[in-house]
Amino acid sequence: MSETHRSDAVTDRPDEVTDPLLWKLALEVADAHEPDGQGGCQNLLCAGEPWPCTAWNNAQRALRAAQGDVADDTPAPVTPNFPAGWSAAPIVPATRRTAA
Repeated sequence: MSETHRSDAVTDRPDEVTDPLLWKLALEVADAHEPDGQGGCQNLLCAGEPWPCTAWNNAQRALRAAQGDVADDTPAPVTPNFPAGWSAAPIVPATRRTAA
């Protein structure tokens, strides 16, 4: 990316942006994870992943956060897939026995 292009990105930044560094980094990630025209992400780190990829989605969240919009941006709770017979209960450490 040339310096000229970088200055254009700064001038195109919306007035609502409260975190310019986050905005800049998120924009660069989003640009690096464009669709490849075949339904996937063009970035080699996302080989085989459909577009929009995880990185692009996270960049979009960061762009919204850089504008101060963090409402309803928390991910949905994930229900873990435990193997049969395993419990989701927290592990309680054993108490140490003292010599009598």
